[in-house]
Amino acid sequence: MFQAWRNLYSKSDNAKAYSLLSPALFLIILVMLIPMALMLSFSSFTQVSMMEIDFTPTFQRYIDFFEKSLLVSLLIKSVKISFIVTLITLLTAYPVCYYIAFYVKKNKMLWLVLLTLPFWTSYLLRVFSWKIILGTKGVFNSTLLGAGIISEPLTFLMYSEEAVIITLTHAWAAFALLPLYVSLEKIDFSYIEAARDLGLSKFEVFWKVTFPLSLPGVIGAILIIFIPTVGDYVTPALIGGTEGRMLSNMIQAYFGKINNIPLGAASATIMLTTVILITAIVSYTTKRLTQRLS
Repeated sequence: MFQAWRNLYSKSDNAKAYSLLSPALFLIILVMLIPMALMLSFSSFTQVSMMEIDFTPTFQRYIDFFEKSLLVSLLIKSVKISFIVTLITLLTAYPVCYYIAFYVKKNKMLWLVLLTLPFWTSYLLRVFSWKIILGTKGVFNSTLLGAGIISEPLTFLMYSEEAVIITLTHAWAAFALLPLYVSLEKIDFSYIEAARDLGLSKFEVFWKVTFPLSLPGVIGAILIIFIPTVGDYVTPALIGGTEGRMLSNMIQAYFGKINNIPLGAASATIMLTTVILITAIVSYTTKRLTQRLS
């Protein structure tokens, strides 16, 4: 019987494919699906006391979330900060990748390595480095004071929303470089030459040919930057202070000091749902834009 099952298994291409994918599928189930299922389950419970949870299913925690103006405002702020970070990252990374793809003739990989080299260090180390730069006695303020441009340190640079945006933009910039560069590098230059032969200006060539063909990389960069930054809690905790606090910091507090696990799980579920909806809208809009431009 074992031999018959073995022969059937060997003849099935699908079975071979699933056997190859099974370790990855097991890992996905272990680290993603099970935690998400637990999060959804706990979001329907009630925290009765410090050590007691009522496991009776209810949607009250979601109602509590939208009744708390602080949580709603933090959700909006988190999306806004992530959107600004994504936009700034694209506007800075795209020209760099464009230059490397079309104007650098030799050692392109060396350019990419040099650009990403600073990001090989620890994420926490890079975040702390911005505390040294933006602090009241940091490099930036010391330079301006020494040059006589300002008479006293700029205090708004640290522990603010702006500090979080600057730090997140720097921390995640390298992750936008690779998908943008790959999409630009794969463009057939004959398309650009044909557009030039038809009399299109440089801007028209870029907008009608280069940019539409590079949109897959743009979408990839948007998703790579937006999804993790909207849920980042380390940077706001170290750099943002009270003004730069995001929803992720409140979720961490609900699972920690506040000890309201159901409300924290509901907040995390709402954030996850928001990210999924925004991602779907961005993907759909970009697809329609690609069809229109093409």
